[in-house]
Amino acid sequence: MPYAKVGQENSGPIELYYEDYGSGAPVVLIHGYPLSGRAWDKQVPVLLDDGRRVITYDRRGSGNSSKPATGYDYDTFASDLNALLETLDLRDVVLVGHSMGTGEVTRYLGKYGSRRVAKGVLVSPIPPFLLQAPDNPDGVPASLFDGFVQQARNDTPAWMTTFLDNFYNMDKFRGTLVSNEAYQVSWNLATSMSAVAAVACITTWETDFRADLPKIDVPMLVIQGDADRVLPYPKTGERLNGMIKDLQSVVIDDGPHAIAWTHADQVNSALLKFLA
Repeated sequence: MPYAKVGQENSGPIELYYEDYGSGAPVVLIHGYPLSGRAWDKQVPVLLDDGRRVITYDRRGSGNSSKPATGYDYDTFASDLNALLETLDLRDVVLVGHSMGTGEVTRYLGKYGSRRVAKGVLVSPIPPFLLQAPDNPDGVPASLFDGFVQQARNDTPAWMTTFLDNFYNMDKFRGTLVSNEAYQVSWNLATSMSAVAAVACITTWETDFRADLPKIDVPMLVIQGDADRVLPYPKTGERLNGMIKDLQSVVIDDGPHAIAWTHADQVNSALLKFLA
């Protein structure tokens, strides 16, 4: 299995597990909390059929990647992404993030620029800024995030179950757009996160990306469901209009947070159109 070294903790390396398929113009897919690169199972074959080189990887703390005690912040996540792009010497990349992964795309472009990047895609985005603040009155109160952290610390499996139910809107889509088998795989991936990552990643949801957004100088696409319960469209994707110079938006009717799985045909169609 291929790994890219991104750091060191005590006596061991910190490594990201990645999968690298096909040839052609590269697309890097960055997963959301609390899954892994497997979250893109419905996109990888479609992109390969379109003649793309497709790279997925597991964020630190998730999947087959190292699970260190530190580094759960967006500056480090962006640094990890940069290390992967440099290790593989990727250029003219399309960066595609889902949920937490949209933070990596945004912070990477804000911090490292677009020297290696041609376009970016934000699926169910977390930017611009979720936390309620005097200059961000439409954000979410800090007490909500504090409650999430406490739940994750007290009983991680129970927290993951509640989170995934909202991730897929399971009360509506169980047995139709989400099979019990798919849910079980997601639950297994979620509960394989390190205990540190399961809690620490929640605090990153309070990250302010507003300074990064004006620095983005490549075409961007936002794809989001209007029934997203994790990152509601009015508090996230809708607010990005006017914050990014070159932005297209696709809103999927009745789409939950996990639209890359539940509404894959619509997501893939929008993605291929944007890449063309």
